[in-house]
Amino acid sequence: MAFTLEERQHLGIHGLLPPSFLTQDLQAFRVRENYKRQHTDLDRYVFLTALQDRNEKLFYRVLQDDLEQFMPIVYTPTVGLACQKYGHIFRRPRGLFISIHDRGHIAEMLHSWPEPDIKAVVVTDGERILGLGDLGCYGMGIPVGKLALYTACAGIKPEHCLPVTIDVGTDNEELLNDPLYIGLSHKRERSELYDELIDEFMEAITAKYRMSCLVQFEDFANHNAFRLLAKYRNRYCTFNDDIQGTASVATAGLLSSLRLTGKKMQDNKFLFVGAGEAALGIAGLIVSAMQDEGLSKEEACERIWLMDKDGLVCKGRAQGKVDGPKTPYAHEHEYLPSVEACVRELKPSAIIGVAGAGRLFTEPVVKMMAELNDRPIIFALSNPTSRAECTAEQAYVWTDGRAIFASGSPFRPVTLPDGRTFTPGQGNNAYIFPGVALAVIACRVRHIPDGVFLSAAKALAAQVSEDDLAAGRLYPPLKDILKVSTKLATHVAEYVYRHGLAAFYPEPEDKEAFVKAQQYSTKYSTFLPDVYSWPKHAQEISLQEMKPLWDDLDEKGH
Repeated sequence: MAFTLEERQHLGIHGLLPPSFLTQDLQAFRVRENYKRQHTDLDRYVFLTALQDRNEKLFYRVLQDDLEQFMPIVYTPTVGLACQKYGHIFRRPRGLFISIHDRGHIAEMLHSWPEPDIKAVVVTDGERILGLGDLGCYGMGIPVGKLALYTACAGIKPEHCLPVTIDVGTDNEELLNDPLYIGLSHKRERSELYDELIDEFMEAITAKYRMSCLVQFEDFANHNAFRLLAKYRNRYCTFNDDIQGTASVATAGLLSSLRLTGKKMQDNKFLFVGAGEAALGIAGLIVSAMQDEGLSKEEACERIWLMDKDGLVCKGRAQGKVDGPKTPYAHEHEYLPSVEACVRELKPSAIIGVAGAGRLFTEPVVKMMAELNDRPIIFALSNPTSRAECTAEQAYVWTDGRAIFASGSPFRPVTLPDGRTFTPGQGNNAYIFPGVALAVIACRVRHIPDGVFLSAAKALAAQVSEDDLAAGRLYPPLKDILKVSTKLATHVAEYVYRHGLAAFYPEPEDKEAFVKAQQYSTKYSTFLPDVYSWPKHAQEISLQEMKPLWDDLDEKGH
């Protein structure tokens, strides 16, 4: 309906559309009005997905107009429900599905993808979707949603993005018995064939799309996430958002909290409830931040304690083996079985919930934190909302408004009986991974060290205003996330050039202008070229002759 009369005539569709012409503003208004008529969040998700399928520019225009409203629908928490129901709401495939039976053919399968210039891939094997567990092929909702945020939050061009699901089966009996399940209906492949498949995938991606193609690993189970990150991080342009992205956004929130407590990072004692990918990623980045303040790595690790499903992670405990990435945080201490016992004995200044097990921050726990600290730091980061360790209201009410609170899922503002209102900060990875990806893609970074994520955390924390802090927010408002991501990407671009990590040269003098030049526009393009305004010699050049010139210009970023 936005096509002009001339465009309709040129396309041969004049008369096939109603005679009026609708601007994109009016189209966006109509979308919002129809959106309001949807009854459930899942209905809203399906509605927006259908819009994305038929009119991509309008979809991103609507998202960017009100990200605070739409982000919880296109990503957490609604995307978790959408993944659980993926086969039931399935309409049209988005992304590339690669199964264990496709070994030896992945390079050929990449040729099936219609877009030739992929710069960012988000891949999952569906084994640990949010806090919901093994959803197998239904996990495709995660890379699709993540890449939608790449564009909505940072302006990365959607045609440069590829969502991928690696299907090796599922151990979820409910899915195996579901006739509508769209993936492989057998148990997960856990032999060496799994590693061979991932190896082939990484080699095929970089062979087709070059070494600087970013591959983001998403929602792999702990036993694969850490080892695959260690295996590939120095060979390919890759990161794991559950480990490094979560670490960066949580560290940014902690850096913001220091402005409220008046402390340094090293002045805090941290207790993590949960000891998986998220906890170990955050802990590692906190250690880096404390090293920046002058501590040794060992001194920094001493200020961090972990709890897993077996209780306090400590040396010599009989309950559950302590090895691998947990080892640096296993200190000499008597075994403690519960969160309440750990808070009482360890006296932390910050508790960080990343267990995905629901309401572990009980009233006694939160009130004890308030007794121990003037401004207790309480981060309930588990997703979706039902798995959060406590609600924003509980944190503020039980501490008489003294809590410094952040969550992984969104919570509404809380008004206390005395009239004070707090707007809780959402520690959403969307503050980090789109901006980091934008910088990595623009600068053609080939390897992404942890320093990039600490740099991103500092850049994010620096954009939190005094008014944000006064309102209870540890992060900038989501409505400003495109600007936030652009500034963050600029900061990361400066970091990667300063540390010799970039492969795009000559180095741009104005990094912000360089970053902005890469970003996607949601405005409709004019279908018909204005050939009558071209000089005569330009009119005589054939389209075939022009194409390599356009490709060359695009490759140079113009």
